[in-house]
Amino acid sequence: MTTAVPRSPCADHHMCSSVGSDEIPTQHGSRLPVVSIALGALSVASFWVVGLGFILGVGAVVFGAIATSRSAVADDEAASLRALLGVVAGAAGITVSAIALFPMLAHL
Repeated sequence: MTTAVPRSPCADHHMCSSVGSDEIPTQHGSRLPVVSIALGALSVASFWVVGLGFILGVGAVVFGAIATSRSAVADDEAASLRALLGVVAGAAGITVSAIALFPMLAHL
């Protein structure tokens, strides 16, 4: 003999919230450190395109600096390290782009 188990109204729906009445929802952190890392990686990868690597590197440094100044990132050590990594990757992209740009300027 089987017994019927009452089902939750949210059992089949993905739209229902998983946060109960006594739980506090977690606040998502800033996306600026991730944007900074992405721009820094793109700047290093695109150093050979005249000016693009430099511009992306500057963007990575700016977004990383803005991210480190925000309190949400400053309080989170992992986000702070991601922002720092973005700044370092942006600086590397700027440096590599500048090194690649100097021989091109000699031929002008």
